[in-house]
Amino acid sequence: MAGQLKEVRSRIKSVQSTQQITKAMKMVSAAKLRRAQDSIIQMRPYARKLQDMLSNIVSGTDASDSGMKLAEDRGSEKVLFIVITSDRGLCGAYNANIQKLAKATIEEKYAEQNRKGNVTIWSVGKKGAEYFQKRGYKVDTTYKDIFLQLSFAGVQACAQAAVQAFSQKQFDIVEIVYSEFRNAATQCYSVERFLPIPKATPAPGGRSRKADFIFEPEKNALIAELMPKILNTQLYKAVLDANASEHGARMTAMDKASENANELLKSLRITYNSARQAAITTELSEIVSGAAALQG
Repeated sequence: MAGQLKEVRSRIKSVQSTQQITKAMKMVSAAKLRRAQDSIIQMRPYARKLQDMLSNIVSGTDASDSGMKLAEDRGSEKVLFIVITSDRGLCGAYNANIQKLAKATIEEKYAEQNRKGNVTIWSVGKKGAEYFQKRGYKVDTTYKDIFLQLSFAGVQACAQAAVQAFSQKQFDIVEIVYSEFRNAATQCYSVERFLPIPKATPAPGGRSRKADFIFEPEKNALIAELMPKILNTQLYKAVLDANASEHGARMTAMDKASENANELLKSLRITYNSARQAAITTELSEIVSGAAALQG
């Protein structure tokens, strides 16, 4: 009985220590989430407006124009996936959902290309690199450390490399797999076309969303200058979304872990008190039995 009480006390101390860690991690993630959330909320309207403008320009321009090479549809023989995950775990199913989405997209849409070895993955974040390397995919880890010091310049280098690779026909399609931040408890996992630049989608009701722009200076020169900059912003927005999603997922996971630790502590304390009560009852019974024997 004494051994059982000692074991339960040890488990209680262990769970209390774990709970202190999960509560501390939740507070750290909450502080980081506030900063990350402010960044993506400020960035999102600007990035979406630029993307809409670029899609409208592409829709209203002949693909054969010299400035429209980044919108050229060349089929889907060689595919690049930019998969944005986190560097660390303990954030629930966040990384697993992104990895599963990327893997499912490859198997459903680009299975033939994958069999030929024409699917490449650029991992932004260490977890994605580890996952796909273990499963035998062609992985480039050049940009896996972007989150160590998150900045526009670091993301811009990745975006420019993708644009250059597409321009040199190393890839025919570039897709981004990431998590769009909604709130601390909700993330929307999506695959977004990066290159070739997608055309504007029709508005509800079938009306065209194509806009008529007046270009100054000359159209092709302006498009050639603007396209790479808008694409840099698009990828940066996706990275900021992923950063906020990671901290939200980790905060939620650590909050749930703290609640689970509370429930486990309640159960362990009940077990401890029951065992202690049983031990006391046994001792009292022995004392009474001994006294009765002496009297007899």
